[in-house]
Amino acid sequence: MKTIFIFLWLPVFLLTLSASAVGAEGANDILVSPGDDLKISVYGNPDLDTETKVSKSGNIKFPLVGEVNINGLTLFEAGRKIASQLKNDGFLRNPQVHILAVSLQNQQASVLGHIKNQGRYPVEGNRTLTDLIAMAGGVDTDGGNLVTLIRTKGETSVKEVIDISAIVRTNDIKQNPVIQGGDLIYIERAAQFYIYGEVQRAGVYPIEHNMTVVQALSVGGGLTPRGTDRGVRIQRRNADDGNLQTLKAKHGDQVLPDDVIFVQESLF
Repeated sequence: MKTIFIFLWLPVFLLTLSASAVGAEGANDILVSPGDDLKISVYGNPDLDTETKVSKSGNIKFPLVGEVNINGLTLFEAGRKIASQLKNDGFLRNPQVHILAVSLQNQQASVLGHIKNQGRYPVEGNRTLTDLIAMAGGVDTDGGNLVTLIRTKGETSVKEVIDISAIVRTNDIKQNPVIQGGDLIYIERAAQFYIYGEVQRAGVYPIEHNMTVVQALSVGGGLTPRGTDRGVRIQRRNADDGNLQTLKAKHGDQVLPDDVIFVQESLF
């Protein structure tokens, strides 16, 4: 009979130990914030199992004890606070409270701009920038390679511009940052140039990586019979004062965003 008692007691002890380990280690660094969806259970008391959302003031409603403010606590600390109130109010002698995060507002990042599915996405685990872009359906037809990442650190915000095409070209994972909760990812519009004058297909086109003037002329379908490649001009805004300047273009010159390329008519 004694042997049977030990056999039955051991799984219960291991289950209790396992639940405590998950609460102490897995939830130790996850902070609760308004809007979080939580699933709360008390070991041995299934009638107290509760699913709740943290209010704007950081409160939850829990059976027997009523409202409990857990804003800013870790999941483990919140569980201990509820357990303490259950014990102090005389409802349970030694309660073991476990909290599971169904969704966390502070563990989400916003993906905006020229992306197929704008919205907020979970960043549990080591999700990278390209992971979040893939989760949001990828860049739309007007989107470019540049991504603006805004990250809040304390009371300041840090802005970083990342070329996602460079991540693929260089195979440098250091350029593919791990996204944190609260990050804002904005997909910029693709850089464009304008071409008109004596070209076959005047219009607006996206700029390819390191595009040159001769490549831009090719995108425009090449010159008309009246055009001359010695009469190519670029209208470009001066970066310092914003004034428009006209430059004589060479075939190997690099095309910059919003350049206007004009092909003149041959005089002969």
